[in-house]
Amino acid sequence: MSGTNVAIVCGAVLLLARLARAGPRTAAVLAALALVGFVVLARPSPSVLRAAVMGGVTVLALAVGRRRSVVPALSAAVVVLLLVDPGLATDPGFALSVLATGALVLLAPGLVTRMRARGVPPGVAEALAVPVAAHVVTAPVIAGLSGEVSLVAVVANLLAAPAVAPVTVLGVLAAAVAPWWTGGAHALVWLAGPGVSWLVWVARRCAAVPGATLAWPGGVLGALVLAGVVVLVAIALRWRRLRAVVAAVLVGALLVLVPTRVAPLGWPPARWSVVACDVGQGDALVLATGEPGRAVLVDVGPEAGVVDACLARLGVRSLALVVLTHLHADHVGGLAGALAGRTVGGVALGPAREPADTLAQVVRRVGAARAPLVGLGRGTVLRWPGLVLEVLGPVRTPAHVDGEDGAAVNDTSVVLRAHTPVGRVLLPGDAELASQSSLLGTGADLHAEILKVPHHGSRSSLPGFLTAARSSLALVSVGRGNTYGHPNPQVVGLLQRSGTLVRRTDESGDLAVVAGADVRERPSVVARGDPRPDPRRR
Repeated sequence: MSGTNVAIVCGAVLLLARLARAGPRTAAVLAALALVGFVVLARPSPSVLRAAVMGGVTVLALAVGRRRSVVPALSAAVVVLLLVDPGLATDPGFALSVLATGALVLLAPGLVTRMRARGVPPGVAEALAVPVAAHVVTAPVIAGLSGEVSLVAVVANLLAAPAVAPVTVLGVLAAAVAPWWTGGAHALVWLAGPGVSWLVWVARRCAAVPGATLAWPGGVLGALVLAGVVVLVAIALRWRRLRAVVAAVLVGALLVLVPTRVAPLGWPPARWSVVACDVGQGDALVLATGEPGRAVLVDVGPEAGVVDACLARLGVRSLALVVLTHLHADHVGGLAGALAGRTVGGVALGPAREPADTLAQVVRRVGAARAPLVGLGRGTVLRWPGLVLEVLGPVRTPAHVDGEDGAAVNDTSVVLRAHTPVGRVLLPGDAELASQSSLLGTGADLHAEILKVPHHGSRSSLPGFLTAARSSLALVSVGRGNTYGHPNPQVVGLLQRSGTLVRRTDESGDLAVVAGADVRERPSVVARGDPRPDPRRR
């Protein structure tokens, strides 16, 4: 939510009022009513309140017949909101919203003027200036909060911008007429559909671009450092010779980054059998079948675009089965991306059905993809060419699982063992102490050459479970800079002391386990940034 959305709604109302030849006061009253209704519809979050107060000040200026001034309106909005709710002073969304609006008011006009002076067409200049100004000003705060800098934000906003106004207006109209004219609301939503689909597609594709973000120090220091870099670059660009140097650096960076990060040669490596996709703080493991382009996917990570991109890089066009080990967002959130544009043999769940709201989302997405939803129980064995899956757990599932208890839901994880050309792979999902203890108590054979470390390497694992597999390779699917302390150093140390090679997606990106050229060669693990298999790696 930003002032742009408010401006679109109020602007549409004012335009209609002008066409109806209404006076300034009447138009202001109508715009104010639309503003109040929009705030009720969008809910009074910090960014909505900021945009609404600024819009209210603007409408008041219009009503009294004075020239509209956006900078005083924004300043008044900030002061009033901070007086009403001082807690907004530390709210990241509020800070970003105010900074972005200030950038559009103070920086964008100057950028437009400079670009026009250099021959950029008027419409193109405005389209470029708005996202550039907003991105430059908000980047330090975003870097401080997230520990990364987006390299695709400007392009994403450029692509999204044309759809924002029609989608906003049609969506508001649909919400307004829905209570008394359902057919009309359906028609308006149908009209808005292509624009909404375009926004979703842009968001997913831009988020899935390899190397779309650059790692940066987080916290206040990281934000201040990036702000200093932005200021220095802005100063440097004032001199023609320095502009040439900056342009040369950017071109050189593109020549280096594009081949190595966006399209690395040799990926995917030949004869890959298992790939741990780098989906951030979540899980997504791809198991190859003996059929080219067909695989089994165990969990789908938290975001649709990231898992979709990983599967696309591997050339996976068909999913024989998607197994969702348990219903936590970091394991099921990317389901729509995994299913998009691929034939799917089925989506499988374990015996647990909590949290209920997450289950409902999964059911909707599976239904939209017209894929069957199936259940998995302990003892089930599934076979495909070159791949066999055994369901080892959970050993027991309570009649009711508290969906709010994260550990309880984790312990409902489906535990699998896959038989692949590179050996057996133990896939315990996020199984924690209780589930691991139950598996050990059954005396089940947990031996596997490869272990997917449970729960992103959290400390809630039994040492006996981690060593029972006697694995030579452990894969940790974990997000860079996560706030959970994953993977736990003691867990990593235990595995390494037992002779296990530990590889992490937060350090190496996508990780592929590759079969040797002949049966005498041991499999190797290959990171996406290092596509040449090294037989010495085990």
